[in-house]
Amino acid sequence: MKKVIYDQYGDINVLTLADVPVPTLDKNTLLVRVKAASINPLDWKIWHGDMKIMTGFSFPRSVGIDFAGIVEEVGSNIHNFSKGDEVLGIADIFKGGALAEYVVVKEEAITHKPATISFEQAAALPVVGSSAIQIFDKLAPLKAGMEVLINGATGGIGTIAAQLAKRQGAHVTAVVGKNGIDLANELGSDVVINYEQENVLEQEKQYDVILDFANKFPFDKAEEIMKPESVYVSTLPSPTALVSSFVHDLFSKKKREILNLSPSQAYLKQIADYAADGLTIVVSATYPIDAFKQAYTEAAKGGVLGKAVITIP
Repeated sequence: MKKVIYDQYGDINVLTLADVPVPTLDKNTLLVRVKAASINPLDWKIWHGDMKIMTGFSFPRSVGIDFAGIVEEVGSNIHNFSKGDEVLGIADIFKGGALAEYVVVKEEAITHKPATISFEQAAALPVVGSSAIQIFDKLAPLKAGMEVLINGATGGIGTIAAQLAKRQGAHVTAVVGKNGIDLANELGSDVVINYEQENVLEQEKQYDVILDFANKFPFDKAEEIMKPESVYVSTLPSPTALVSSFVHDLFSKKKREILNLSPSQAYLKQIADYAADGLTIVVSATYPIDAFKQAYTEAAKGGVLGKAVITIP
């Protein structure tokens, strides 16, 4: 089968599309034929070697976290899924493996795909959907009427977070580039700020929750427009950032949180239910697996609305 792997940390040129054996499963796992896998910034953070303390130094390593596909085979202890089921799920975050024709996963790493969405849309959901749910479940619980600022509101997590915040009755201010204005409005944002023309720090408004999905709005700036008791959340964790966040929160009511995604089947089921209930899933670019380098190169430049997805025949 085809699978994207690498034998050392480095730039995109360390990645190769290799022919490897189809993985074998045991009694507690399933074999899924992957139809689509989505691109996440964490992918290149890992293969660049930025997270060696978490990923280690064993090679070869695999690429790809979230996927959608069809169950090909089930272990003898699996009772909630059968061959032929359409599913979406998350591979091990730090080991990857979803960018392949087949992936072996545990039962708790997948859920059934809603019939109303495509494999491409389903592959775009697991990481960003679980992230958005975890943020509002653990880091920044919302109440109706709260003021929420989302920097990067038309990116992968942003498009989902904006919709979930609105579902919970929050007032959403979306910070986007000019190409994202129409989409931010379509997703129901109450206020849309084009960062190319307006500086959100010059607004007099203060916020209960600030979500920085673009990773270009550091806490020391965001603090200026946070309410006395409020929460700032950023993504792409690092050991330094996690420690710094913990120490800061001991002494301030303006909390600084770092998303460290802890996937769960409950989150997967919840986001799948939202999708079945009409959640908008934005996939703005698709690529065949043979064009994976082009896909990652273009995604890393930024500016992608929603998600980019790699399809596998």
